[in-house]
Amino acid sequence: MSRVPYFVAVLLTSAIGTAVAAPRVITGIGEHEAGRLFPVEQQAAEPALAESPPAPVQPPPAPAYVAPRPAPQPRIVAARAEPPVAPGSYGGGFIELLVTGQTPSPQPQRRYAALGAPPANVQRQIDPAFFRTEVDYDGSERAGTIVIDSENKFLYLVQASGRALRYGIGVGRPGFTWAGVKAISRKAEWPDWTPPGEMLSRRPDLPRHMEGGPANPLGARAMYLGSSLYRIHGTNEPYTIGQNVSSGCIRMMNDDVVDLYDRVHVGTKVVVR
Repeated sequence: MSRVPYFVAVLLTSAIGTAVAAPRVITGIGEHEAGRLFPVEQQAAEPALAESPPAPVQPPPAPAYVAPRPAPQPRIVAARAEPPVAPGSYGGGFIELLVTGQTPSPQPQRRYAALGAPPANVQRQIDPAFFRTEVDYDGSERAGTIVIDSENKFLYLVQASGRALRYGIGVGRPGFTWAGVKAISRKAEWPDWTPPGEMLSRRPDLPRHMEGGPANPLGARAMYLGSSLYRIHGTNEPYTIGQNVSSGCIRMMNDDVVDLYDRVHVGTKVVVR
């Protein structure tokens, strides 16, 4: 028996169950012969590639800031001021109650004290042209003089440097207008009113005396002109400003007469044209 098969048998017995990764070199057997006798059944596993570390988890981007919308504001609509309405303007009765909320009993016509007679066609709203304002003035009167333009229904308080304060006024009805130069002889706040005899003869329905106050037709202030029966005074009927409505007195809105009252003094010259 040849020695080669013997060695082969020995090697087969010792290598049972053992996987050979590469041909073995056995003494007495060439490398080529060993490779033929013992074929490689398994190849060595390739080393595993090192796994790269997982990418860090990025947090989601923060949402863009959106400014909150301001809460809607309620719309405020200013009510338009209406001039006062004289009682009885709607004829009294139920219609008067519905429109004004006043008693439905018929009301007598307001007594136009300091007027002498009820005015005709009196407007119920004040023309803005008669609101107090400062204007240029080219008259020759000295500063501090009161000038009354009866035709255009304006009173001017002359200022320095060719300026004047201008106020809207109400003046005498036809037959009661007048012109001249007077001086303020007395000033009164919330004056009482006593109709003169001439007025009572024309209007016997007027009261003989009336205490000062908001209902008094002389209004908030009065400036008496010399020894005459005429006055510059306020009114409780501002819608008569800009009209020929009085018995010769010069009437102003209460706010305006207070303003003028505080600017002038007893002795102030008054020019009526």
